[in-house]
Amino acid sequence: MKRLSELTNTMRILYHYVCTRYRKGWNSRAEIEQWQEKKIIKHVLYIRQKSPFYQQLWQGITDDQWRDFPLIDKSIMMEHFDQLNTLDIAKREAMEIADQAEQTRDFEPTLQGVTIGLSSGTSGNRGLFLVSPQEQAQWTGTVLAKLLPGGIRQPEKIAFFLRANSNLYESVQKGKLQFCYFDLLVPITTHIEQLERYRPSLLIAPASMLRLLAEQQSSGLLTIEPRKIISVAEVLDPLDRQYIESVFMQKVHQVYQCTEGFLGATCEYGNLHLNEDIVHIEKEMLDQQSRRFVPIITDFSRVSQPIIRYRLNDILTEAAEPCPCGSPMLTIEQIEGRCDDILYVTHQTTAEKVPLFPDLITRAIIGASAGIEHYRVIQYQINQLEISYRLTGKTDHIAQDQAVEAQIIHRIQHICDTLQAVMPAITFTAYEFTPGIIKLRRVERKWAL
Repeated sequence: MKRLSELTNTMRILYHYVCTRYRKGWNSRAEIEQWQEKKIIKHVLYIRQKSPFYQQLWQGITDDQWRDFPLIDKSIMMEHFDQLNTLDIAKREAMEIADQAEQTRDFEPTLQGVTIGLSSGTSGNRGLFLVSPQEQAQWTGTVLAKLLPGGIRQPEKIAFFLRANSNLYESVQKGKLQFCYFDLLVPITTHIEQLERYRPSLLIAPASMLRLLAEQQSSGLLTIEPRKIISVAEVLDPLDRQYIESVFMQKVHQVYQCTEGFLGATCEYGNLHLNEDIVHIEKEMLDQQSRRFVPIITDFSRVSQPIIRYRLNDILTEAAEPCPCGSPMLTIEQIEGRCDDILYVTHQTTAEKVPLFPDLITRAIIGASAGIEHYRVIQYQINQLEISYRLTGKTDHIAQDQAVEAQIIHRIQHICDTLQAVMPAITFTAYEFTPGIIKLRRVERKWAL
């Protein structure tokens, strides 16, 4: 049981973040950047004193030159975990607790009062994360302020589909808010029964699970009426977005969150904004013309496990136009996937590897036929693609259609001609995927550069 003083402190922090933090208004990018600069320099000064890893890494570089700090990533963070965190928590001990929670599905145990989490590790490198009680309250306030359709005073019943539960997520359950965790390891029939009883007003799940729930809703097996739907954890493919929105007759919102933090959320217009009130984003441009970039994040609100000049592996596309909501925070047109899922083809003349961004392939597939309801593209080696798809109304795995396949080939050929690249060999196979603990990656590269 938490002491009354601890509970009072948590609610005090929560109230402060919900009721005051988001009254701050910026009229321009310049105002945001000036405010961030002051917060980051103050944060860097503190972290330099508390984290042995960063103290060593930043030797010879002053606080106001923080943009010159060396980049880190997940592998570096995990390698230096013991010296990087400011709580003197050992990676071995934290990993034992996280692994035990994964096996028992009991996610309540903490270490020194600190919540321990473990990422899904789809890139082959699992990440640990630490969240102190104060950071948990701050995270809760941020989430409530940005995601709740009716604010904290209106009752909400939240259904959260996750690979693993956490004290962090359970902390959302405050006052009039009810929270129900749905384990992705549980069969869909059980989920339907529980959803029918619970009747959530806010539905949060990975895109593939939202798609499956929409299919159950369309068939009449599910009859819930959520007021807001939020996609998390996976790339929200345009094909899935269109289907989910048509079934539930509302926009699908998104949360951009990973082990490294709560990085973005959609506004009332459904456009994704980066949370620049808690994180700073540097853009490592991949393609200037298409506005694609890799984010380098500095979280100036996180102390337990500092994230400073941390290079993510995601591909983001900046929006071409300002958002109608008026927010000067950076608007993201789409989260396209991971850098690991950029496909490659061979240049016709130079034989160099030419990048083939996932979105180009996505548009080629879904543009080939209005009847395509599911698809996957896997590149096992350069110049060889395996494509699977399912057409509307097909219940078996024999979904191939010569006209559709010819159109897919034609569209990919056009992309390759534009890139002056060799057309890859394409093999069509039956579509198979069951939503659950494994994240859906509709476009995936399975060979290393």
